[in-house]
Amino acid sequence: MNQKPEARSQKPEAYKEWQSLVKQIRHHDKLYYQKDAPEISDAEYDALRRRLEALEAQFPELQTPDSPTQKVGAPPLETFAKVRHKIPMLSLNNAMSEEEVREWDERIKRFLGLPEEEKIYYVCEPKIDGLSFSARYEDGIFVQGTTRGDGEVGEDITRNLATVLKKERLDQIQEDYVKKPSKQWEIPIRSKIPRILEVRGEVYMTHENFRRLNEQRKIAGEPEFANPRNAAAGSLRQLDWQITAQRNLDYFIYGWGEVSDDINIGDSQFKFMIQLQEWGLNVTVNDPALSVAFINTVIKFYQNRLENRNQLSFDIDGMVYKVDNLEYQRRLGEVGRAPRWAIAHKFPAEKAITILEGIDIQVGRTGTLTPVARLKPINVGGVMVSNATLHNEDEIARKDARVGDTVVVQRAGDVIPQIVEVDKNKRPAHSNPYTFPDHCPVCGSLAVREEGEVARRCTGGLLCEAQLVERLKHFVSRHALDIEGLGEKQITAFWQDGLIKNAADIFHLPEKAALIEQREGWGQKSADNLMAAIETARDVALPKFIFALGIRHVGEITARLLARYYGSYNAWIAAMQQLPFCSLPIRGRVGVGAQHGQEQPLSKNAPLPTSPLRGEESALAELDRIDGIGLKVAGALADFFREPHNVDIVKTLAKLLRIKDAEAVADGSPVSGKTVVFTGTLVKLTRSEAKARAETLGAHVASSVSAKTDYVIAGEDAGSKLKKAKELGVRILSEEEWLQLIQ
Repeated sequence: MNQKPEARSQKPEAYKEWQSLVKQIRHHDKLYYQKDAPEISDAEYDALRRRLEALEAQFPELQTPDSPTQKVGAPPLETFAKVRHKIPMLSLNNAMSEEEVREWDERIKRFLGLPEEEKIYYVCEPKIDGLSFSARYEDGIFVQGTTRGDGEVGEDITRNLATVLKKERLDQIQEDYVKKPSKQWEIPIRSKIPRILEVRGEVYMTHENFRRLNEQRKIAGEPEFANPRNAAAGSLRQLDWQITAQRNLDYFIYGWGEVSDDINIGDSQFKFMIQLQEWGLNVTVNDPALSVAFINTVIKFYQNRLENRNQLSFDIDGMVYKVDNLEYQRRLGEVGRAPRWAIAHKFPAEKAITILEGIDIQVGRTGTLTPVARLKPINVGGVMVSNATLHNEDEIARKDARVGDTVVVQRAGDVIPQIVEVDKNKRPAHSNPYTFPDHCPVCGSLAVREEGEVARRCTGGLLCEAQLVERLKHFVSRHALDIEGLGEKQITAFWQDGLIKNAADIFHLPEKAALIEQREGWGQKSADNLMAAIETARDVALPKFIFALGIRHVGEITARLLARYYGSYNAWIAAMQQLPFCSLPIRGRVGVGAQHGQEQPLSKNAPLPTSPLRGEESALAELDRIDGIGLKVAGALADFFREPHNVDIVKTLAKLLRIKDAEAVADGSPVSGKTVVFTGTLVKLTRSEAKARAETLGAHVASSVSAKTDYVIAGEDAGSKLKKAKELGVRILSEEEWLQLIQ
């Protein structure tokens, strides 16, 4: 089961960097959230997370359920009560340049079907460097506050947040406005308060309050906070709310979640933010001003804020742009865990000079060897940096980076620190070029580099501890089997002590409960809790099960597509077992083999093979027909199920688990579970919007017509797909008929 990731832009080394980032983030999460003793500043921590977001945005196949991008934030601590958000708190995709912002603007117009010359209004606001929260009001009374958590579930910080909001009753705050002469308050205030109002914002600490707090802690002999964001986050998440009250925190509101239907939000993000301000909430319409602008004005606003950021009383690390039109926002929706209608424009990189003290090789979940530079700690823009990415052996050779070199380190808003230049004039005498290892530093197996790839990978497969342990961590993580109490530390310890060797062994741990109970740090209660969590995990949805297997290129979204298409585990595994007959090697070796392992060169336009088990079409052709899958994912699935050991493990797991069939996305939808194909030019919807809406309603969107197609939606100038639909007798709908059907 030696998976070998392949990235789309000839950068498979991205997977190596991914593993390093995840490991670092997990380490710093524990220090910050559980021990309140961070080793790095918040800005550096945010840089790690943002780089991970950028990698997975560029290479979606890298996504795994335990990735911080899938969690959005950090999981809630057990010391706080958990609260499920009524509406998820999404994260934002990043842009690092003016060009990327303009490309985002163009993508929005294409998705909405707007002409290129069309000008879209955007809300432009600062990206506050603090801790996100959600505040819920009912009939004007503040009733609950939560952290972002992992985007789905946050921590209950109601009492703490109340000290930041200053007053617990929203209507009391509004009474201050009534006393001011203003026509906007002619209508009684209470009638304006919605029954339910949930706002989202950011808690922060000003530079002055941060300075005072650290002075107090220094006098008291307490460790100082690294930066204002860490101070704000640590202060808001205190178990004693009175400590929070002493920290002089501030907040800004940047959006909203659930709002009851007794209020008309209107059609503008900006206007509703003004409404929130009129209700007494601090929103970013104050200084720094929230502005509405066309894309050219947005760029000017960004440049102005970049030049004057030091004049602010608090930290910001970029700007956020949002489509102002709320109907456009609804149509654009989100992809993964980020809205299409918003983006964060990060401030540029900062640089410093330091010494390269060593190069460590880390082995990722798929065996990829990743070089990480160990640096003499250096302050880069207020952040202490001690590690930097070196990407791969080609990058080391290109820069001729050697241990002992003086190097220029760069830290950008959405990337981890990286070495951008080597000062060879300061190179020490007797310096030797770095030799990249050709054996795995973990298991000693040969590390090979296949033709056409820059990644070097361990061939140890299931023999390599680094891969085995990481695969098990992946399997039990939050968005996979989600077994609470069985985290990285426990997985590693259980594996080292021989309690588990593969995923199936996890479900035999209840047989060893007495042994686990006697382990250091355990007891009857913790062991019982783990056994209960394992029993709960036996009931698993098909998408999570597929995702948990850690198949290359099969991230959370792809797993969902597969589950929705096949519907049940039995249907899915039956199709997957046919794939070895139509294997698609995708690593520059050979192409499609029709059957029985015969392989031949692959031509892009070559017909897909016929399966001996299905006369009509091969399993590979069927996979390729699923919109969003394609031959790359199909080839990765074929590689995975070609390994008898993988098939054995999957089948063993299926016997140990209760795998639930995929559920329809929209109950009562007339197209739920149906396979649809769009062809021709649509008038009322763009192709992207039509596909997104169909998938929301539970339909399977395919890229080609087959006998399994239920509907073909034919727009103007429909071509070969329409012709084939007629030949196969597939039901054909016009765009208008399709809209009537889904309404």
